[in-house]
Amino acid sequence: MKNINSTYKNFFIILVTLLLFISCGKKNTTQENIHKETTEEKDTHQASNAVIATLTAEQMKAVNITLGNIEKKELTATIKANGMLRVPNNFKANITALYGGVIKTINVEMGNYVRKGQVIATITNMQLIQLQEEYLNVNNKIILAEQELQRQKDLNEGNAGILKNLQSATTELNILKTRKTSLQQQFQLMGIHTNDIKQGNMLTTLNVVSPINGVISNIFLKIGSYIDIASPVAEVVDNNALHLDLNVFEKDLPLLKVGQIIHFTLTNNPVQEYDAVVYSIGASFENESKTISVHANLKGNKKGLIDGMNVTGIISLDNVTTPAVPNDAIVEADGKYYVFVQTNQVAEEEHHHEDEHNHAEDNHAHEATGMSFEKVEVIKGVSNMGYTSVTFVKEVSASAKIVTKGAFFINAKLSNVTDGHQH
Repeated sequence: MKNINSTYKNFFIILVTLLLFISCGKKNTTQENIHKETTEEKDTHQASNAVIATLTAEQMKAVNITLGNIEKKELTATIKANGMLRVPNNFKANITALYGGVIKTINVEMGNYVRKGQVIATITNMQLIQLQEEYLNVNNKIILAEQELQRQKDLNEGNAGILKNLQSATTELNILKTRKTSLQQQFQLMGIHTNDIKQGNMLTTLNVVSPINGVISNIFLKIGSYIDIASPVAEVVDNNALHLDLNVFEKDLPLLKVGQIIHFTLTNNPVQEYDAVVYSIGASFENESKTISVHANLKGNKKGLIDGMNVTGIISLDNVTTPAVPNDAIVEADGKYYVFVQTNQVAEEEHHHEDEHNHAEDNHAHEATGMSFEKVEVIKGVSNMGYTSVTFVKEVSASAKIVTKGAFFINAKLSNVTDGHQH
């Protein structure tokens, strides 16, 4: 009996010991799970709120990250209109020859800038040789006519001459001088100096010169082509006189006035923005379009602008400006809109890297080779001419640098961190 009680007692002790061991094991496992869940929740919370992205110089170069400023644009009180760049006809010219002939040389190409009086081509002309021959003959005849007139004067002074012969000699000399003057003027129009016309050394080519300063916009003939007075060799346009014509609808006419600013871009290349100032408003409709032509002088940069280009413009009505950024600077995420602002803060993964190494040199290297950008929420406004007005949810310095190109890549990098918890 004593042995049975001893057996029960030992069994009870073993059972209690096992229960305590199991209980402690569960407690430790539960604490580990709680710690793990807490850590994961913390990591998830940090990842989901990632707003700082750090890029190396190589990454920025690879995706062509471009920085710019928050600009002030007139996007609210405006009128949008289409139009065209034009040069008035008194600043365009056909380059022609005064006499027909065969094109011997062409000294310019399309797009070349030429000055008034510059030789752009030469032609050969048989009539040119004949005119020079006549000019030389007239000079010789004038010498003889002057001698004959003097002889008749001497005879009349000695009462040996006949008055009629004196009168005839005077008339002949006057006719020859008139013809010489006519030939000189013709040569002057051709650009030929009569002093260059000499017996046995007559000019064989005629210069064709530009009548105005400008750019060669067209060349109509080629070497060997015959040209007459009615056929131009080339066209020249003075783009310094370029102005903007916008077609505005009748309902908007009361809102227009001289002096208003126009921002415009080329219809086929809306990247570069240009400015103009209204100097005249039409008083009649253009054809059957029921639009009025608004004329404006170009301001500032005119590079790349030529006659006939189609443009899209907005006319600023009251000069009210608003903060604006390029459309490509704005990204959408979770139904909200953001831009990336350059910051001195470093992304979480960079901080973790620095803590592990604890080297000040790492931070210095980062500053030298990379940049950090903060994701800042904005409220979108009016969009025009490639820009969108924005209101920042938090205060941002007016001089802050923002990402104007490549914002999508930075947002994708942050989304990758958020979705994959990559630190």
